[in-house]
Amino acid sequence: MGKRRILRKSGSGVDRGKRDRALSKVSKRIIDRAILHIESTYNNTKLTLTDKDGGAVMWSSSGSLGFSGNRKSTPFAAAKVGEVIGEKAATIGVKEADVFIKGVGSGRESALRAFAAKGIQVLSIHDVTPVPHNGPRPPKPRRV
Repeated sequence: MGKRRILRKSGSGVDRGKRDRALSKVSKRIIDRAILHIESTYNNTKLTLTDKDGGAVMWSSSGSLGFSGNRKSTPFAAAKVGEVIGEKAATIGVKEADVFIKGVGSGRESALRAFAAKGIQVLSIHDVTPVPHNGPRPPKPRRV
């Protein structure tokens, strides 16, 4: 009789080890006001917490929490990333934050809601998604 193999379902949530590792790496600096940058693309959701000068203090993404493939771009994965960053921010003393959201992915709002649910007051929300004014030159018409 050998050891039994335990298979983990692919549909389960965050990998526990990766979540614990993400929470263990916390900055030693004390910051009371921060800036949260949310970049939500069609493939991933990345959150970066910076000080008021723009220097990165901590970051996390849905890929770094163990989500893979098309599960990285879901609102559920973005909410988990928001929770992790919110917990890490609370440990270094962040009480209020300005938020800059960039991108058109589905995790924009859920990441912000999960971050704000950790007791951090959101002062302002700015959408900094780049919008082309005119775009590139269109292709020439086909000659048949």
